[in-house]
Amino acid sequence: MKKIIYLLIFIMAFSISGISALAQKPDHELTEEEAIQRIEEFQFRVGNLTKALEDLDADILALEKELEETKLALKECNEALYAMLGVNEDDIIAYRQQLGVIEGKIRNMQRLSNDELADRQDEVIALEKELNTLRGIKIACLPEFYNKIITMAKDIRGLYREKKITTYIVGTWAENRDCLWNIAGKMDIYGDPFLWPKVWQANTDIIRNPDIIYPGWVLQIPPKAEKTDSEKKAERRYWREKRDRMEQLETGQKGE
Repeated sequence: MKKIIYLLIFIMAFSISGISALAQKPDHELTEEEAIQRIEEFQFRVGNLTKALEDLDADILALEKELEETKLALKECNEALYAMLGVNEDDIIAYRQQLGVIEGKIRNMQRLSNDELADRQDEVIALEKELNTLRGIKIACLPEFYNKIITMAKDIRGLYREKKITTYIVGTWAENRDCLWNIAGKMDIYGDPFLWPKVWQANTDIIRNPDIIYPGWVLQIPPKAEKTDSEKKAERRYWREKRDRMEQLETGQKGE
């Protein structure tokens, strides 16, 4: 590679020197002897440049051959490794894709705030288990994956956060207008009543019906974050069941 660079520099320098020589004296001012001499100089330069280009082409061909031999050697080495592990190229491709999916999940979770991460520790645990499953496959020993898996494992451990759980004591409706909707809407809680399912799902041990809470209950308040998939699912189920009850009530009234 260095030889090729040197040749390119030589060619550029030679070309520049030729341009400089031409600029010294216009052609129409040359004597016959000077013109012949200039032609010979240019023929000499052209010959040198042609030889340099031929050498360059030869070096390129040699490097291309060396590259092909290296690729072939790498392929044979990989095939030997695959045979030792009892896998094939399709297995490697599938494994690489699975690892890439986990890597994408890690990057997405690294963008979350500490509070959001604290609220999604179940996902972090599941992600670590998913990586450990792949880590237990023999393919993980291959150089392509070994260091990457170690790095990914460190990144996942860096996603663990302690849940900062606060509490809220339910007041009376008459004095505090306390319901899950209003509690979630309080500025010192979430400041967003639409997050009420988070309070509900964090207290399912005492809240059977989210429409009914009692004064004196101590509710666990998880950190403010977007509703999780399980919280959204519970909310949809709540509204579906409530709609069904209303329809049944209306049907009953019409029947009377």
